[in-house]
Amino acid sequence: MAYRITAEEYQEIKAEEKKTNDKNISKKLKALMLRYEGMKNPEIAKKLDLSSGRVSHLVSEYKRDGLKEYIRIKYEGNHRNMTYEEEQAILDSFDASAAEGQIITVKGIKAAFDEKLGRDTGRGYIYMLLARHGWRKIKPRSRHPKKASDEEINASKKLKPV
Repeated sequence: MAYRITAEEYQEIKAEEKKTNDKNISKKLKALMLRYEGMKNPEIAKKLDLSSGRVSHLVSEYKRDGLKEYIRIKYEGNHRNMTYEEEQAILDSFDASAAEGQIITVKGIKAAFDEKLGRDTGRGYIYMLLARHGWRKIKPRSRHPKKASDEEINASKKLKPV
């Protein structure tokens, strides 16, 4: 079915295209404007670097949903599994263990989040969560407690006479 865009619709589309700052929405609106101006789907597709099937889909989506729904931004960021406060509450449960000197691992934190959510979260999510809450990697000690002193190490080395 070939959808036609009326002159009234064209004026609304043109006005919205001038107002928008989103390049993706602008491209969608330009496809509709070119369709009204008499261009065929393959020509529009070539001009806007789309497929002709995509152009056809854009026109049918506009006719089905209307202009307001067509230009609404449907994909927004911040798709977190829980709120910042909920994440903080789980991380706070590890503070007592850390204060006692126990080593906290990402594996343990991930297990707590997996249990809370009832599914596998993935390590990447946990690392981003730790960065978001300001956690950092701290090694328990810089050297082994049973390491020999520097004098004993130098004495054991085979040194050439000078």
